[in-house]
Amino acid sequence: MNRLPDLPDLPLAAPLPPPWTAEIWQRVRRHFLLKLVGTSVFTWLFFIGYLHLLRQPAFPVVVMPLTALDRLIPFQPATLFAYFSLWFYVGIAPGLQLTFRELLVYGLWIAALCLTGLGIFYAWPTAVPPLALDVSGLAGFGVLRGVDAAGNACPSLHVAVAIFTAIWIEQVLRQARAPRALRGLNIAWFALIAWSTLAIKQHVVLDVAAGASLGVAFALASLHWRPAARRSSGAPLRADIIEHMSTDIAP
Repeated sequence: MNRLPDLPDLPLAAPLPPPWTAEIWQRVRRHFLLKLVGTSVFTWLFFIGYLHLLRQPAFPVVVMPLTALDRLIPFQPATLFAYFSLWFYVGIAPGLQLTFRELLVYGLWIAALCLTGLGIFYAWPTAVPPLALDVSGLAGFGVLRGVDAAGNACPSLHVAVAIFTAIWIEQVLRQARAPRALRGLNIAWFALIAWSTLAIKQHVVLDVAAGASLGVAFALASLHWRPAARRSSGAPLRADIIEHMSTDIAP
């Protein structure tokens, strides 16, 4: 019986990373410094306008009414960390844009959203009812009252920007075919931020509803009027989030 010759040992190829991780990593690396500096400058400019309107309203301030749901939600100071986490969360969506053109278009849309909110605050200043609790001894609340007092209430730009960010992140994660657990984490993070605005009594339910509506309107419009999305390899992808959702629902 003939014996086959021994084959030389070949080096094993290094395992390739999952496609979705390579896609996300490529997006994060591209234009990283520009994204970091641009997001920081944008946030700084936004707060200049926000604080000016907060401290010098152009018209009499309207106090937002409480709903029955507001009265049922207890004060939960532990959720303050989720409220502050927005300022990290908002950097994720621009950080995931692949090309300069995509980043520019994203920046224009989020700027339009914020300017719309500031325009509403100028024309119709609002505030939430004063908190009946003493929060002077609670960590972080002194900082909160110093930079984000109870004015500029409706619509909640905290919620508007958070849901705008959540929809854009979801779109990128769908395109990259990221695990459902990661996409669920994105939605959970947004939900926690939105809940925190009510739980620390920084906003009332009407503020949150108005903010969510504003954010969704701008997010859907921005996903429709934007450059065609591409993978890092350059292969074109369809980018309409509504189309993805309908595909998932279809039998």
